[in-house]
Order: sequence, then structure tokens, then C-alpha cells
Amino acid sequence: MNPHLRIARPVTDLATTVAQYRAGLGLEVIGGFAGHDGFDGAMLALPGADWHLEFTVCTSKPVTPTPTAEDLLVIYVENPAEWEARCAALLAARFTEVASHNPYWSRLGRTFADRDGYRVVVQRAAWRPSDSGSGEKLT
Repeated sequence: MNPHLRIARPVTDLATTVAQYRAGLGLEVIGGFAGHDGFDGAMLALPGADWHLEFTVCTSKPVTPTPTAEDLLVIYVENPAEWEARCAALLAARFTEVASHNPYWSRLGRTFADRDGYRVVVQRAAWRPSDSGSGEKLT
């Protein structure tokens, strides 16, 4: 059995965030909940992916999102036309293009921030298990 990964993030406006990620990254809503122990949430994924994002809002004790410049969701898109289309979709979805903190991501990619400051890198390359970001093998 392959494990499934869930990345959970608090957001300030659930409906806006869901709309932004659906339009910008082409994610589909795969589930959600309201009023669950003081939380509302939505889960989004790429079709067929072994991971999904969960965005939540705590209605009883709100949490302020505090992403850093290195909290990244990296999407690899090898085909140049698809990469351009994905970058354009992120801009149309009101993501803001930002400078990458790590220059590695600027060589073949572009970095965008959502309304809460979470960053998405669209890398114009295929992901390979040996990618370490430095060109050196990790041991």
C-alpha cells in the first residue's frame, strides 16, 4: 500500500483560497467539512495524485497563517507550453509573482504567493529523485 500525503494549512478565507487553488493549479475539491470541532475545511487534489491539500479555518480560535519564504509547494511541469499555461493560470487566479528566496527556484521556475502568503513554485522540469536543489548528492 502506498501512503497518502495530506498537507494542511490554515487560511483566512476558505472560499477564496479554494477558488484560487482550483483556478490557479487545476486542483479539484475531493472533500470538505463544516463545523467539525470548530473547524471548516476543504481538501483539494490533482486527479490521481497520492497527495492532497487541506485548507482550514478555525471558527472558535482563529489561527493567523504565518508562512515563510521557504514554505513551498513545488509543482513540476516539464512541457514548456503547459508550464506557461500554469503560470498564466496562477496570475489569473490572483496569485502574486514573488522573488524566490532560494535562487535555485528561479533558474527554471517561477514563484507565486497566494492571498495568505503561501508560496507555490512552478518548476519547468521533470522531477527526479536525485534533485537536491544543489546539484550534489545527499547521503
